[in-house]
Amino acid sequence: MIDHEADVLIEHEIDATTVRIYQLRVTHPTDHTAELAERAGLTADEVRRAERLLSRLGLLQPTPGGGWVAINPENAAENLLAPLEGDILRQRVAMAATRERLHALSGDYLEARSMRSAKSSIEAVEGIENIRAVIDDLARTCVRSLDALVPGGGQSEAALAAAAPLDMDLLKRGVLIRSLFQHGARRHRPTARHVERITAAGAMVRTTGVLASRMQIYDDEVVVLPLDPGRSGAGVALVRDPAVVDYASQFFQLSWEEALDFEGRGDQPTATPEKAPIGQERDVLLMMAAGLSNDEIAERLGVSQRSVSRVVASLMTRLNATNRFQAGVEAATQGWLTT
Repeated sequence: MIDHEADVLIEHEIDATTVRIYQLRVTHPTDHTAELAERAGLTADEVRRAERLLSRLGLLQPTPGGGWVAINPENAAENLLAPLEGDILRQRVAMAATRERLHALSGDYLEARSMRSAKSSIEAVEGIENIRAVIDDLARTCVRSLDALVPGGGQSEAALAAAAPLDMDLLKRGVLIRSLFQHGARRHRPTARHVERITAAGAMVRTTGVLASRMQIYDDEVVVLPLDPGRSGAGVALVRDPAVVDYASQFFQLSWEEALDFEGRGDQPTATPEKAPIGQERDVLLMMAAGLSNDEIAERLGVSQRSVSRVVASLMTRLNATNRFQAGVEAATQGWLTT
């Protein structure tokens, strides 16, 4: 392979002095260094420097008598570049062979996908890296539509960063995206900026009051649901059963029709007055106002902490509150704590 230093010399260091010495060596091959220096009007050190450079480039070769003989530039280039061309050829052959082996797996990949779908209409995927890989695969193969329920108000920076490139790629390919957030997302600046970006690219985004669970529907063929909504990143289920997919699509459409546009309806959505909570929901609200944690409320009511978390999230959404203190103030304002 060519010495990288020689490559740098070719590009930067063949100056007028070096060219002059090369020409003199062509016409005076038997001159000693001192004689050549005198002809060129240079010092002996300058001549020797030029000759060393020309030698490294293959333009001069030493003679048995201790002098130098000039070599045709085309021959020098051939000798200098031949090893590199050989390396390039070997790399191209290796690349072609690797590409052929990988392309040969395409049939196995498609067969495996079809077998996966045929064997089970529900596929469980656990682990954050596996989930991301599945979502990436669904996004790459999506060709018509993506409908998504996005609960929880404002989304994390990490979630938005992961979603943005996938959404923009889908929109660029002409896929229709409809995303349904909760009203609280309007007040979350990172989420609002993300929505502004994707809507400018063609996405449709609306908001609603309460969303029970995250859901994604790809091409009306695959539904992605959380295996355990109470634990972030625990796992997802890929559902391909036509009846379930059809039900999920109808549920999304109903929620979509009752929702409000993310932009253009004011800072807060207009809604009818909320009815005061009753039963277990009221018990949770009273204990929230008393300062009890979700674990303490769950223990007193004899229910799971996850169930309490869902009720708390629903109450905070209905009260348009971002924290428990704000929820307590709003509940008192509406008379929910004394009803």
